[in-house]
Amino acid sequence: MRRLLTLLAAGVPLAAAVCLPTSASADNRGSASPAFNCATVSVNAPAGTEVESVTVIRQAGGTVYGTGILGGSVSGVPAYCEVTVTLTHPGDGDHAKVRTWLPVEGWNGRFQALGGSAYAAGDNGVGLGTAVKNGYAAATTDAGVGDVLDTDWALNSEGQVDTALLKNFADRSQHEMALVGKQVVDEVYGKAASYSYWNGCSTGGRQGYMEAQRHPGDFDGILADAPAVNWDEFEVATLWPQVVMNQEKTRPSSCEFNAFNEAALKACDKLDGVKDGLVSDPERCTYDPRRLIGAKVVCAGEEETITAADAAVVRKIWDGPRTTSGKRLWYGLPVGADFTSLAGDAPFPVPAAWVASWVKKQPSFDTSKLTYDQFTQVFRQSRNAYDEIIGTDDPDLAAFRESGGKLLTYHGQADQLIPTEGTVNYRERVERKLGGSHQVDDFYRLFLAPGTAHCALKGTVDDLAALTKWVEQGKAPEMLTASLTNASGQTLTRDLCRYPLVSHYKGQGAPADADSFRCVPPHHH
Repeated sequence: MRRLLTLLAAGVPLAAAVCLPTSASADNRGSASPAFNCATVSVNAPAGTEVESVTVIRQAGGTVYGTGILGGSVSGVPAYCEVTVTLTHPGDGDHAKVRTWLPVEGWNGRFQALGGSAYAAGDNGVGLGTAVKNGYAAATTDAGVGDVLDTDWALNSEGQVDTALLKNFADRSQHEMALVGKQVVDEVYGKAASYSYWNGCSTGGRQGYMEAQRHPGDFDGILADAPAVNWDEFEVATLWPQVVMNQEKTRPSSCEFNAFNEAALKACDKLDGVKDGLVSDPERCTYDPRRLIGAKVVCAGEEETITAADAAVVRKIWDGPRTTSGKRLWYGLPVGADFTSLAGDAPFPVPAAWVASWVKKQPSFDTSKLTYDQFTQVFRQSRNAYDEIIGTDDPDLAAFRESGGKLLTYHGQADQLIPTEGTVNYRERVERKLGGSHQVDDFYRLFLAPGTAHCALKGTVDDLAALTKWVEQGKAPEMLTASLTNASGQTLTRDLCRYPLVSHYKGQGAPADADSFRCVPPHHH
């Protein structure tokens, strides 16, 4: 029924939808189907759009090189059919490209949609190539915008926010990509995908949550890691370290910042029962940076003394943004997360661009000069103007639950770009909305990764395999096995615990071995 509704929404004639097979098995690898068609593909425009063009190219495969700032490459990609569909919303003047790559041979029967990063709405080619290499038909959209740090599209010629492109980036282009991508799969292979998955981290994680919230029938499974949900709040919040340093007239060096993280680790490492270079339960880490006042640290060959002003800055950054009266606005940089990105010499470009172009509508606006009062004003301005369009924080996932969908997320507890507590807060709000932790675990599971930076588990945890097993076999993941790097650079194997459980040492066994730990309720060690 879900697939039928999706096809109807895409404009597929009812007769065609009724005749589609509904029980094609995934992992049915083999040679190209006799119906395989990489010549001409017709696409029905999703509601509210027009199809501007469709191009079909048979690619030889090999090594795929990623475009844009992120670059990267993937080798050993098999031959694939590349279908590019350009959509526009009449009257909006936009041109959103949906790219779908389909392996000529060895299709596993599944469809995978790929999300973006920062201000890029979609994949740069590496994710598509990896998906095809793993047997998936894969799709992504550029939403008619640009690369990861391209924000030239924010304002129109009148200096006002281009609401059409913002809608594309926030929500509608990824939904239309899901509809178009599935049509293309059906056209090329002569049958529908057995299962559909979303795969994204950061902006891609936010897009996955938006799909669950607004388009619950698009995907059977959503993998949405380190999600940039609460966009209108956390983007402004990540300018807080710069505001603090400016207002306190103190800018600790990266070496001094590292000294605070090292001291916190030393104080909190053994909270999980063993010294292993990781803080497994950061909520119990109550290290006060003032304890480091007067300590000597060697930075670039020079001995420096940690001052009360240094400690005050770190304390405010870890605590997170507050109004001048002390009311919390959002969460701070997690203890243990690297300070370099948000507390470096200049504001991090992603939140700086958000405030300058979308909130202030002045691309040249200097966010490095914000006072505490101005920061509070900008924070509230962003929330009031943009929560509805791109907040992606609606806790009502009842429709997604009813559709049978599964949502799986990991978030690093040393995420230096998106405060982990924002994701925890969202999960807890879903629990309050939908009847508690046990009920929510039936369809939505969150795993927190100790000592892990932003999207840093890529390639070290097979979360997509865990999601497909959950969707297709009904086996919900109790843990996710991952390779973590501790403060000494050592690689440790850990079973990430299902939230709210935390990892605790059993009392025997090697600290580098996952079997030496078990998942226990927090605060009950």
